[in-house]
Amino acid sequence: MKATPLSNCERRFLLRAIQEKKRLDGRQCYDYRNIRVSFGADRGCCMVELGRTRVLAQVSCELVPPKPSRPTEGVLFFNLELSPMAAPGLEPGRQSELLVSLNRLLERCLRDSKCIETESLCVVAGEKVWQIRLDMHLLNHDGNITDAASIAGIVALCHFRRPDVSVQGEEVTVYSPEERDPVPLSIHHMPICVSFAFFHQGTYLLVDPTEREERVMDGLLVIAMNKHHEICTIQSSGVVMLLPDQILRCSKITAVKVAEITELIQKALENDQKARKEGGKFGFAESIPNQRITAFKMESAAVDTNDVEEQAGEIIAKADPPSEVFASPVLHTPGTAQIGEGIESSWGDLEESEKEEAVEEEGESEAAAFECEKVETEDTSTLRETKSDEPIVLSDSEEEEVVILEPQELPRKTRTQTSSQQENPSKKAFNKR
Repeated sequence: MKATPLSNCERRFLLRAIQEKKRLDGRQCYDYRNIRVSFGADRGCCMVELGRTRVLAQVSCELVPPKPSRPTEGVLFFNLELSPMAAPGLEPGRQSELLVSLNRLLERCLRDSKCIETESLCVVAGEKVWQIRLDMHLLNHDGNITDAASIAGIVALCHFRRPDVSVQGEEVTVYSPEERDPVPLSIHHMPICVSFAFFHQGTYLLVDPTEREERVMDGLLVIAMNKHHEICTIQSSGVVMLLPDQILRCSKITAVKVAEITELIQKALENDQKARKEGGKFGFAESIPNQRITAFKMESAAVDTNDVEEQAGEIIAKADPPSEVFASPVLHTPGTAQIGEGIESSWGDLEESEKEEAVEEEGESEAAAFECEKVETEDTSTLRETKSDEPIVLSDSEEEEVVILEPQELPRKTRTQTSSQQENPSKKAFNKR
């Protein structure tokens, strides 16, 4: 496994927090993360969540010839797979050192501890025995794979049921679950692994380390124990030298944690067995909380139907009056219209800036029209004065041009009427001239 190395700043921060007895997830030094066990629809399938570390376990069986050295014992096979789906640093199709050490540790924990009675798996001595295969897949890696895998493995073995068989002479008959009830495995005890991480040459100790804490630890101690305080296996790795007092201290902590985890496993198995016997819903789909997006299950709520009419009348009386309904199309501006109920369209409304520009243009046009009217009135007054005082003499050689200034656009009809009334005397004066 080639994980992304931590920077010096992150490493110093984690070590400093451990010295102050603080953890990133808020736990104390000897606290375990929350454990959640959920079962699949088939027997022998379960998923264990240790914090954000998830392991899926599946047990299967088949009839095979026994080993020549042990003709009356069944065969146990354990396999743990680490896929890149769980963590980017995991490489597919390659037996890394981490994977080899985990498989060996699980074999010692589950096989060498004799937790399963292998002689009960024999069907015909020297000819046919049951081979129990346990496959585990790491779905998400957030540290402490060993503990999560050991819990998932023992839970799947306790949950599994093998088909019932009968032997008549040399003929072996395997019955389906409909013909005969499947038979559980004979399990004597449940060994569970508990991991301890050491820092600063064994000065500081943490239980159930996370993935970031595993990167900065100096050593790791794994103790497998059952609820009878029997140590099944023990393994130490790293560059730290442990003292006998430290190992005894860890074993006492392991005894407490194993008792709690064993009680949790037994309770989960009882609840699943009860749900299957009563015909209730079970499997991974039922273990999903209702708050998640993938769940379509809603809790039923009681509805009180008493005094419905009175409550409806009070609600209607307190409600606001309905909004105005536009039955016919409303034309706000050219090119826009509104039909039916809803908010009026504001597409044709002018923006504030456009409104200001329109007001300024209107003022300029009014000023121009006023100046034109003033000029026209002055011209008419001068013509009247010349008519009364001096005679008008027309010359053939020179023609006087009279130019009447008119605004290009007349914004209002009232202005056009006044201007036309004022233009009449000027035209009469021009004709007389």
